[in-house]
Formats: sequence, structure tokens, C-alpha cells
Amino acid sequence: MAEPRARVFEYEVAYDGTSVATAGEATVEVPPSWSPEHLVLAGLLDCSLTSLRYHARQAGVEVTASGEASGTVTRRVEDGRFAFVDVEARFEVRFDPAPEDRESLLELAERDCFVGASLTAPPRYVWNVA
Repeated sequence: MAEPRARVFEYEVAYDGTSVATAGEATVEVPPSWSPEHLVLAGLLDCSLTSLRYHARQAGVEVTASGEASGTVTRRVEDGRFAFVDVEARFEVRFDPAPEDRESLLELAERDCFVGASLTAPPRYVWNVA
């Protein structure tokens, strides 16, 4: 039997090279002090929280959450290229109502974050659930 065809997600962003990024109808100004590395970490946080909200909604649970991320960029031992070699994402999470199996929801959030899955250095997730 043939495997089902995978869903395909395509994204496009335009960047003017100074501070303005556009995706579809949305335009944002990227702070000049932000590096591309900051944007990757912000993307990891947003993607992880989006994934968590999705799975919580499937379980009939509301989520309020925020996060912080840090990462280290240096030469990788394997190939000598500069890259993230260590990434940590820390979250403050509140569920309403408390899910029966919150560990499963958190595992799904980590697994289904496209950004985290795309990084060569797998992120460490720290979930502080109130």
C-alpha cells in the first residue's frame, strides 16, 4: 500500500537588507540590534508555543505561555563551520484546566516544532508549568 502524501508547507519572506521584512500582507521592522541568530531563537520560541497551543486545543485545554531562548554559536567539531552548537528554550506555562497528561502535551510540542526539528543542535526544552 502506498504511503499517504505528506502535507507541504511553503513560506516566503522578503527582506530589504536593512530592517523591513514582509510576509504576505504583513510587514515588520526588525530591530537593528537583532542578528539573524536572534531571529532563529525567536522563531524556535514561537514555533514551540504554536505547537503547544495546537496540541492543547486538541485536548480541550487552554494555554497561557511565554518563553526565553539562548544559544551558543561556534565552530562545530564535525565540520569546522560556525553554527548553533547549543540551544535551550525555557517556558513558563499555565494550563486551564490542568491536562491529565501534561508530559505528553509538552513532548508533542517539542516534537512538532518545525524550527526545533530543523536545527542541527537539538534544542533542550525546559518547561516550568504553574
